[in-house]
Amino acid sequence: MLEIANLEVVYNEVILVLRGLSIEVRDGQIVALLGANGAGKTTVTRAVTGLLDVHEGKITKGSVTLEGRRIDGDDPSAIVRSGITQVMEGRRVFAELTVDENLITGGITNTDRKAIAASHDRVMTMFPLLADRRKDVAGYLSGGEQQMLAIGRALMTNPHLLILDEATSAVDPETEQALEHALARLSEGRTTISIAHRLSTAERADLVFVFDDGHVVERGRHADLAAAGGVYSGLHESWLGSIRDR
Repeated sequence: MLEIANLEVVYNEVILVLRGLSIEVRDGQIVALLGANGAGKTTVTRAVTGLLDVHEGKITKGSVTLEGRRIDGDDPSAIVRSGITQVMEGRRVFAELTVDENLITGGITNTDRKAIAASHDRVMTMFPLLADRRKDVAGYLSGGEQQMLAIGRALMTNPHLLILDEATSAVDPETEQALEHALARLSEGRTTISIAHRLSTAERADLVFVFDDGHVVERGRHADLAAAGGVYSGLHESWLGSIRDR
């Protein structure tokens, strides 16, 4: 479904972050990206979603292909229309809009009113707290509720490929558990790429990519990588603790 081939990304014309990186994601796979801060995980998602320009980044080599068509030259809105949606780290909601208005913006590329209504109902069923606060201004929601809203907004297009950039970080443990449960249900049968900060995300994935210095240094299933005694199993305790279940 998604192929990233020999990708090289540079920031501010001088900082080389991805160094000939290649990844393939099959239809329906759940993929986890793991690695230390600065290893290149978020840069990969920006390359796929067309958001490198916002961060002064540029693809200088390689390609990104979705279902056989190159998308690395497309603008972000075209990429969303092609079926890719991302939940970014940091509760990126429109604070001045209501919950319902935020959800409407998530479905703005969809012209099928029935499909939008069905997506809205699905989000409200998945997150009852949002249903209770649908007319409230998003800026007054709690941090966990804002993160639920960000995930719900991403689902309004019923994306073929869902990208999650540490979507459960910086929330209280109870909310984090609820979000993890919701995301596990969402990922079933849906192609998903997650930047992982919890060990459970890697355990649930069909395929794990371990990043280091802009490269993929290991790939495979959690159990196989853990048993192999390589980088995955030997990551420094201070980093491993940041992805271990609380």
